[in-house]
Amino acid sequence: MASTGPGARPGEAVGIATSGARDQEPADGAACPQLVERERETAVLRELVQRTVSGRTGLVVVEGPGGIGRTALLRALAHEARRRGLRVVETPGARVRMLRHGAQDAAGADGQALARAGRSGAAAGRVRVPPASTSVVASPHGPLLTYRQVVGSATATRPTLLSIDDADRADLESVRALVRMLRTRHDLPVLLALGWRDGEEQAAPLEWVTRSMLEVVRPRPLTGAGIGTVVRRLTDGTVEAGFQADCLAATGGIPSLVTGLVAGLRERGLPLTRAGLEAAGAEDIPVFGARARRLLHEQSPVAVRAAQAVAVLGGGTPTTTGAGLARVETTAFTRSLRRLEAVGLARASGPDAWSLPHPAVRTAVLTGTPPRIRTELHGRAARLLHDTGAPADAIAGHLLGSPAVARTSWARTVLREAAGTAMLHGAAERAVELLRSCVPPGHEDACDPVLVTELGIAESRVDPEACIGRLTSVLDRLTDPGLRLPALSALVGALTRTGRTGHAAALLADQDTGSPSGRARLQLLEADMLIAATDSLGACASLLETVSLDLDLPGATPEERALLAGRAFIATSRTERVPQALAAVRRVLRAATPITDSPVTLAAAAATLTYGDRPADAAHVYQQLLEGTDGVPDRLRAGLLALDGEAAQRLGHLDDALRTTAEALGPAPGPRFSHHQALALAVRLHALLDRGDAAAARALAGAVPPEAIDDAWQWNEFLGARGRLRLVLGEPGAAVADLTECGSRQDLWQRTNPAASPWWYWAGHAHLAVGGRAEAGRLATRALDLAHACGLPVALGTALELLASAGDGPGRLQRFGDAESVLEHAGAPLALARARVARGRALLRAGHTGQARTVLRLGWQEAHTLGARTLHDEAHALLLDSGARPRRSAARGRGELTRSEKQVARLAAIGRTNLQIAEVLFVTRRTVEVHLTSVYRKLGLSGRKELSGALGPARSAGDAPARRVPEV
Repeated sequence: MASTGPGARPGEAVGIATSGARDQEPADGAACPQLVERERETAVLRELVQRTVSGRTGLVVVEGPGGIGRTALLRALAHEARRRGLRVVETPGARVRMLRHGAQDAAGADGQALARAGRSGAAAGRVRVPPASTSVVASPHGPLLTYRQVVGSATATRPTLLSIDDADRADLESVRALVRMLRTRHDLPVLLALGWRDGEEQAAPLEWVTRSMLEVVRPRPLTGAGIGTVVRRLTDGTVEAGFQADCLAATGGIPSLVTGLVAGLRERGLPLTRAGLEAAGAEDIPVFGARARRLLHEQSPVAVRAAQAVAVLGGGTPTTTGAGLARVETTAFTRSLRRLEAVGLARASGPDAWSLPHPAVRTAVLTGTPPRIRTELHGRAARLLHDTGAPADAIAGHLLGSPAVARTSWARTVLREAAGTAMLHGAAERAVELLRSCVPPGHEDACDPVLVTELGIAESRVDPEACIGRLTSVLDRLTDPGLRLPALSALVGALTRTGRTGHAAALLADQDTGSPSGRARLQLLEADMLIAATDSLGACASLLETVSLDLDLPGATPEERALLAGRAFIATSRTERVPQALAAVRRVLRAATPITDSPVTLAAAAATLTYGDRPADAAHVYQQLLEGTDGVPDRLRAGLLALDGEAAQRLGHLDDALRTTAEALGPAPGPRFSHHQALALAVRLHALLDRGDAAAARALAGAVPPEAIDDAWQWNEFLGARGRLRLVLGEPGAAVADLTECGSRQDLWQRTNPAASPWWYWAGHAHLAVGGRAEAGRLATRALDLAHACGLPVALGTALELLASAGDGPGRLQRFGDAESVLEHAGAPLALARARVARGRALLRAGHTGQARTVLRLGWQEAHTLGARTLHDEAHALLLDSGARPRRSAARGRGELTRSEKQVARLAAIGRTNLQIAEVLFVTRRTVEVHLTSVYRKLGLSGRKELSGALGPARSAGDAPARRVPEV
């Protein structure tokens, strides 16, 4: 609807415009502003001008909230009036209030000058009546008398448009008198146009005139399509549909906010896309923030307080809580937010909850709130939430914003509880921030030693230097053994990570070992020191040369098992007594349980199995840990997921590797990666390359900034994976550089075990790509010697394959055959398929075509079963070269499923869980997951929901067991 005329509803919304900038005066002769979604409004205005031309008196009120585009419509009206030959008289009522009719002023000549200006300007067709001056006092009747004289003189010769923008800010008595003058002079061809801002205090002057002479035009907010039109006009480019929707949600379609948001994003150099708007985040967006603040402070004081309360409390603020913080009644709070919703500054986020429409709006509101008031609001919000039983972590942020309140006793209790929750979820930085607000700098001696200890433990990984100073100062005051042990553990770890291994060793030597509890405490602290050393290159180089790696402990207690697992992991990484290390971790795993032993102990034991070329056994341990989510703190979960993904990738379970690494990296990996995420990145790159998705691997590697790569050993693995990627992309020189750097770093870390990392294998192939046969042979020989001495079957088979690829002569084919024979019994199907394809290529080049076809077909089929598309395509091309005519890809469908896969698929299709299926078929849950992954790949399915349709109604006798599935 364009307007509300006689008999229409006064509150009906009507239309939309692009411009909300009422501060800019158009120059004489300026073109009519381009309006968006204002066709019906401008049609009404044109009709009113036509009626005035025909000699009728009229009143139009352009009414709406701030920023909706009233000024643009008034300018369009003035443009149309001038085009039709009307006299145009305009006044900016927003800047200075019109003097009240009859006000006593001193300089009478000023009013007469205004009248003369009006009479002379009328002949030119346009008059701009200036606002009353605040520096001099005008004559009695002031501007109102001038209006009357201008109207009278102008209408004597020509119809007139009298336009008053922001008339609600002028003196109402003066405006009312002007309206009454027109009502009593029906012979005057005058159209009075009033720009009227919606407000709680005053309504538009609908009762001042008869309905027959009144038109009300109420512009509507922009729609998504209208926003798209605005953006195209401003940028001359296409508009993303997602950006239109997000912009509409962020601005409520208020034109001034829309144009402000577009201008602010462009000023910050962000694209006008959904991603660009998300990148802006909660920062104050130029132009947009200023307009939002201006629009807010044009509202009533109650509305401003309501917006500040919602901004402080955050999204989903309940009405009662927000009203309590704003100190207004709930009815007034709701009414004010409804007003803010009309101007795009609030939105209902539930039946009885409110939010601000975008983080940038919240930032604008908070920025426009004076710091003193903001601090007071946070303090009141904390107390209000505490009294209503809110969780500690919801209160803690407000306490940080109000330091005075945070120092009270009840607030310290809340902050400590929130810090404990943060530590459980791996958010040590957050815990440190919360606890430091409870411990004023320089006053640690006067604080509760338990509180200082909690802070020191939280700082052990975030700020080791602060942790060392804090825990050293408070250690003598700790009498509770239950708190002293974690404090010692954190202190030993911090000392080790900062390279003070001598101090850490001395601290261990001071422990009382005369009792069983003392010996157990020493073993646990030494285990902590060993694990901490794996996080620091300096500690690794100094500490590991002096500590004992005795692997003869029986592992009868959790403390012994923790120390034994740590020693075994380090020994295996350094290729020292690998068989003894594997035997030690098997003792650990036989006695350990997730209830009695630390997840770190079990993870170290599983990693030892992986580095001992037993990835299947390692994967079983990781699954036990990850399935018991209650026993694994969030800070360790990312590391466990990365390690589980590594085991899955070695086993050729590429789907599992991609799934777990995606979870470890999170939904939107940013420029800051933890060490565990660095390992997940490496595993994911390898899995993507095995799957043949080099484009995704390239995008993933490109998302890692160079400055993110530090000296942690996990980044060594990333460099190795990136080197393999560059080899695939046809950049062998860059691949050699990455892989050589990886090897140098591995030597510094003393990670000499060829089964710990495949970097040497890909480095050898990179050297072969640039003609470096000798270097490739050297890498293969070194790996072969270590793998043979330590009993590492997968490393031994891949080293034989690399040595054969680098060599020549009659023994070359025999080495390929030996590699294949070793890998057939190693439990590494992907490495075996890769060795088969390499041997088939060598046989083909040697002229043994028939034998080559047999070997290549095996590798081709195995690669397809594993989903290793890169290897499958390579084998396919070699088969074609051999004269064979294989299918482009192996058959996919129900006929390809094995009997076990069919059984698992049938049970899953009827809704059974993996655990139920495992109980029915007497297999492990991991086996069920492996079978389902294979089924999805073979049938081309994305998940369990598609199984019923893919399997069809047919069911053979062997497809499912006769045993009844238990209900749960």
